[in-house]
Amino acid sequence: AYSLAKKYEITHKTSIDNWVKSYQAEGDNGLLRSRQNKAYSFEYKCAIVQLYLSSELSVKDIAFQENIHNPSMITQWINRYRIAGPDALRNQKKGRKQTLDISNKKNTTVSSENITVNTSSEHVKELESELLKLRIENAFLKELRRLRLEDEAKTRDLPESSAASEDNSN
Repeated sequence: AYSLAKKYEITHKTSIDNWVKSYQAEGDNGLLRSRQNKAYSFEYKCAIVQLYLSSELSVKDIAFQENIHNPSMITQWINRYRIAGPDALRNQKKGRKQTLDISNKKNTTVSSENITVNTSSEHVKELESELLKLRIENAFLKELRRLRLEDEAKTRDLPESSAASEDNSN
């Protein structure tokens, strides 16, 4: 694989290894690049993540076994699952959120007696999506804070240890 990568100026020999595995598993069809975006069900994603967590298979092995041509997608599923749980694997609505029409907003008045809670599945999915994004952001900020505190502790310890070594040398 190394000599082929060098001959054809392919920067990563792992690409050739992946092509060979795909060819061995599926023949000529394994080398065709799919131009379709496959939508995987929530249950399928959960099963793949559970397979990874419960076995000693690598992400690449699972991708080849399940005929998923993009192993990094499985890695994303695993990371989202670890951060926010299984609900993070639900299919999310794509596109821009609708904005309220300002003219309709001015003409409608809402009394406190007529307030109803929108429990439609679409609205619930939007709220779940927003919750997932906030959980991910929260986890990121917590990790950032932890790293900063760790960095500050290291910088605090450095001057003290050098001053202590100077005192011991006298």
